[in-house]
Amino acid sequence: MLKSAFPAASQNQLRQWARLTETKFRREDGLFLAEGVKIVEELLKSDWPVDAVLVLPEKSQYWEKLTAPLKEKIPVYQLTRPEWKKLSQDKEPEGIIAIVENQKETSFSSFIRSGAGHILILHEINNPGNLGALMRSAHWFGFGGIILGRHSVDWTNPKVIRSSMGSVFHLVVLSDVDLSAALPEIVKNYILLGSDIHAGILPHPLTKKAALLLGSESHGLPEDLLKQTGERWRIPGGSQSDSLSLPQAAAIMMYEMTK
Repeated sequence: MLKSAFPAASQNQLRQWARLTETKFRREDGLFLAEGVKIVEELLKSDWPVDAVLVLPEKSQYWEKLTAPLKEKIPVYQLTRPEWKKLSQDKEPEGIIAIVENQKETSFSSFIRSGAGHILILHEINNPGNLGALMRSAHWFGFGGIILGRHSVDWTNPKVIRSSMGSVFHLVVLSDVDLSAALPEIVKNYILLGSDIHAGILPHPLTKKAALLLGSESHGLPEDLLKQTGERWRIPGGSQSDSLSLPQAAAIMMYEMTK
């Protein structure tokens, strides 16, 4: 495919896409950015609607095969390097970004009754890299979805999408959930597990569907949420380190739950 095969984007389009680096405008426009070959590849495998695909001609060796089947299905536009820098998260980009249309979020009650298997519940996760990594592990271990509590990072943040490596497009995500009100409903349908670095039993396999509740790396879970759990899990260590990183601890627990 020739580098000149795709039209240039208009200035109006560029202004609209540049807005999507901010949470406010992602919510207003119902769109978000998904950058990188692997991320766009996973997106195109899913049923998520794609508004457009943007490419950097000088990086065609990375994205050429991926865009070949898109002709006449999804609009593809080529950008210059200065235009690209207004959108990209990467210092050395792979040269492909998708503009994704956000889907209508599943209702909490529908999700809880869906029988989606194990789920991940996250309290005040503010680090976008951590949230993306948690999504990637949840997808790997076959979790049905994620419930994201209030005061957490916006899951459509480009850094979250990037660090999820496209796993976000294979998960149901519920955001801005009041966990204090939601947990009593969750325990009617799931075994509720809480992570506690100070005390608890060892993670172990489960035969019934469970919900794994995790807090932020800095502050963990508040006691009022931990009190609602059926089991508290702790990962013992043999060094002087304070703790594992949140994505590391979560991956160990998810592995033990599903093995």
